[in-house]
Amino acid sequence: MLNEILKKRNIPPLKNREEMLQILQQEIYGYIPPKPEGLSWEVQKDYIPNFCAGKATLDRVILSAQMPLGTFKFPIYVAIPTTDKKHPFFVNINFRDNIPDRYLPSEEIVDNGFAVISFCYKDVTDDNDDFTDGLAGVVYKDGKRDSTSAGKIAMWAWAAQRAMDFADTLDCLDGDFSIVCGHSRLGKTALLAAATDERFRFAFSNNSGCSGAAITRGKQGERVADICKNFPYWFCKNYYKYAQNEQKMPFDQHFLLSSIAPRYVYVASAQEDLWADPQSEFLCCVAASKAYEQLGHKGFVCDDILPHAPVCYHDGNIGYHLRGGSHYFSREDWKLFINYFNRFYKQN
Repeated sequence: MLNEILKKRNIPPLKNREEMLQILQQEIYGYIPPKPEGLSWEVQKDYIPNFCAGKATLDRVILSAQMPLGTFKFPIYVAIPTTDKKHPFFVNINFRDNIPDRYLPSEEIVDNGFAVISFCYKDVTDDNDDFTDGLAGVVYKDGKRDSTSAGKIAMWAWAAQRAMDFADTLDCLDGDFSIVCGHSRLGKTALLAAATDERFRFAFSNNSGCSGAAITRGKQGERVADICKNFPYWFCKNYYKYAQNEQKMPFDQHFLLSSIAPRYVYVASAQEDLWADPQSEFLCCVAASKAYEQLGHKGFVCDDILPHAPVCYHDGNIGYHLRGGSHYFSREDWKLFINYFNRFYKQN
């Protein structure tokens, strides 16, 4: 049944990872800015004393990246459980810089043994069409972009990779179990960060929808025309040409999930989030499964029917859940992902 639905949507066949990454950067997101020529940092220890009732430390770290047009600085927040072990950890691309916040249940995450590195996306570059501020100001001279230059999603993904650079220096973090995560536009960002940086073992995308984890062709809710009209600065200029011509796209979003193979990718959907379209997110997992299977791994293990909440599929390297409710990064989403993660973490 599911393969018949995908066949009717006429999505293009998968390519090898390098080709898919080239297409995704050239046609949707723009090319990720280059790695910095140098990266340094300043650590403000115990930024919030007795964080999580003393169960974790929280430091504020200012990263300084030396780029061709100047130095760019932005803060990250590093919460590490006080237990004496190596911790799996999240790099969380956050909507806010106040820690904890309603989208980041820090204490529950710490209680489950995870460290969290979090940063606010607007501390990297503003969520608008200004390409002279923040990181954009040291990437583009006078804010001018060409057709394949990075949009804001690619810039936020670059920042997640710099947070991972810092994580690599901490002996208390287990680099074999790193997770990049985000919600909505930042879920799109998390997928792109993982697709283009193999250090991320897991990618966790929550309600990322159009131009994220949802198949575009045949999608309900938001389409390329909508997102390019409302948020053109998230993408490279090449993407605009598909606004009224999605069938001409030489890709669909299963390329993005497939570029993470054979590592783990997790897609979280909400039943009432019709703008993101949970069915198209689910079908994207189905379509990406082949990339994992070709590499000798379980891909997406699911029933051959479209899902209805509540449902979880946690057996393969592609994980998925559909909960009730609307567009939101809830504690339920975190809990279900942690359940999925532990299936693989406890085996190692």
